[in-house]
Amino acid sequence: MTDDSAKLELTFSQFLEVTNIATGTYAPVAGFMGSADLESVVSDMRLTDGSPFPIPIVLQTKKELADRFAGRDSIELVFAGKTVAQLSISEIFDVNLIEIARAVFGTDSFDHPGVRFMAGDPSRNVMIAGIPKQVVTRQSGFGPWDMTPAESRAYIAEMGWRTVAGFQTRNVPHRAHEYLQRTALEVCDGLLIHPLVGWKKKGDFTPEAVLAGYQALISNYYPANRVKLALLLAPMRYAGPREALLHAIIRRNYGCTHFIVGRDHAGVGDFYGKYDAHALADRFRGELGIEILKLAGPFYCPACDGIATEKTCKHVHENPDSVDHIAGTAMRQMLSAGGKPQPHLMRQEVLDALKNVDLFVTGEDQ
Repeated sequence: MTDDSAKLELTFSQFLEVTNIATGTYAPVAGFMGSADLESVVSDMRLTDGSPFPIPIVLQTKKELADRFAGRDSIELVFAGKTVAQLSISEIFDVNLIEIARAVFGTDSFDHPGVRFMAGDPSRNVMIAGIPKQVVTRQSGFGPWDMTPAESRAYIAEMGWRTVAGFQTRNVPHRAHEYLQRTALEVCDGLLIHPLVGWKKKGDFTPEAVLAGYQALISNYYPANRVKLALLLAPMRYAGPREALLHAIIRRNYGCTHFIVGRDHAGVGDFYGKYDAHALADRFRGELGIEILKLAGPFYCPACDGIATEKTCKHVHENPDSVDHIAGTAMRQMLSAGGKPQPHLMRQEVLDALKNVDLFVTGEDQ
């Protein structure tokens, strides 16, 4: 007879975090953080050993559940009715979720999706620290696109790429994305296009839409021997500059030597400045094990007759309203209203690929 008091049922996002820890996606983090590492990450964006790490990797639960585990050395982690790992417990402690959210996201407003994700249920304020062991291989349904860091590094070695740029996105590709990707291909041997398809806020693009859009872009426009599409199955935090650093660390673990940080990386609404992530990356220059490509946000300039940035176009400075700013938010709004972005904003092949898939996330279940 199994002991249900020694089992913790995981949400989908928590299950992804277990597998990401096990595969080294968050290295050097090897387990759910204890109180000392959590405090250090929240206050200084470093682990207690000094390694840069900007976002808490924690296992949240409710007090009445955590109380069942008092005195135990390990528990079973269960997802969808099946045991997916054993967690060797090192510490159980409670926290102030609002204080952590305020430090990590720069706000405690529940208008911020990351704050809602972390602190929306105040009863989930107990953290269980420890290392997951005997982790089962996840079956995500995304087949060869769901690559582990080791699989990605092996692919890069097989291709003979000495320099590789990583590209993070949660959106279907538009022409500004393409501009950034082509810029990176000018300076690197290869490009890892690595969309995040874990938990996202309501109204964001679905994993199926992102995958379909990128398959269309890559197959029609990019050299096959220089671009790799893989998916990052992890929760989106919308933590702006801090999350930009996390995304860089993850892509380092996936074998990238460079990482693209553009305009308002991992931002949401007006919570962060346009280039706050560039400034934070400068603070950690030389410590991340990966070079940050700080690129300006592209737009379409009719006078230049092409995609440009504030670094390459004079017209945006003379008349800011003369250019078409290209952003994921604008593309989502246009598509959700039944509109069709013009070819200078989004490729027709991408639009065609989106016709037969559900485009938008309809809820925020974790």
